[in-house]
Amino acid sequence: MSFKILGIGEVLWDLLPSGSQLGGAPANFAYHAHALGANARVVTRVGNDGFGGAIRQRFEEQGIAVSTVQVDDSAPTGTVSVTLSEKGIPNYIIHENVAWDRLAVTPSALKAIREADAICFGSLAQRGEISRNAIQRLIAAAPASSLRVFDINLRQNFFSHEIIEESLRLANVLKLNDGELPFLAKMFELKGSIRQQIEQVAQKFGMHLIALTRGPAGSLLFQTGRWSDCPSIPIEITDTVGAGDAFTAALVMGMLRKMDLDEINNLADEVARFVCSHAGATPPLPDEFSARFSDRDLALKPDSNSLIQ
Repeated sequence: MSFKILGIGEVLWDLLPSGSQLGGAPANFAYHAHALGANARVVTRVGNDGFGGAIRQRFEEQGIAVSTVQVDDSAPTGTVSVTLSEKGIPNYIIHENVAWDRLAVTPSALKAIREADAICFGSLAQRGEISRNAIQRLIAAAPASSLRVFDINLRQNFFSHEIIEESLRLANVLKLNDGELPFLAKMFELKGSIRQQIEQVAQKFGMHLIALTRGPAGSLLFQTGRWSDCPSIPIEITDTVGAGDAFTAALVMGMLRKMDLDEINNLADEVARFVCSHAGATPPLPDEFSARFSDRDLALKPDSNSLIQ
């Protein structure tokens, strides 16, 4: 069985010191989900320009359908200027008034949403009213059984309390990093330790699972009262661009495949480490990763029609 997985939101070119790399969290997520064995695509919008044509061509080369990639005749394809610190940590300058700021609810987007097993969206593509309304309408149209992953992905000043809260209410899975949790803690007056704060978010918004990535400290998952703490393994980092998106893709595949929580955490962390050890957001993943998501018992529980348990 090939799960249908969608990334919704921005697609762009990361203009790195080493050259242009295809990027945008939803696109990176879809790429890695596809590499791990999913039928993945992106609901996004590009300009009617060279950058936009190159994105569509790249998706086709990767085996990602382009029927949900909208083309805008007046706004340019999104770009981001990226610089890297000495430790490989990226700094982004995200250019505004681009095609994905004008994402629309189209028949092809609605059809893809209604058939999806899992959807991943973030806050960045909701920075403008047009795209925010479209994304929230699309997420609301998703099947009740689907995983609706909010990868908070705070960038520059392109977020607000309203966007974050509405997104959390639409989602049933939250992915964030250790730099983003303090923003949530301040925004929603969360108290106590990191684990206590995560538990408060889960209770307040009815989250099925919350994933916290912590860079060199590894990753922490919380699911219906159970914790999984995966310490990372030191590696030589090339850059960290796209590592969080790879983690999210592996997390979603593991959840859909009904893996044990510790197994999901360990494998997602391993995939993210691999991406960190290579240049760019979407290096080719070894076949061994997709193989580890295969040959699983996908039967639903006899008393459930939902993938969410």
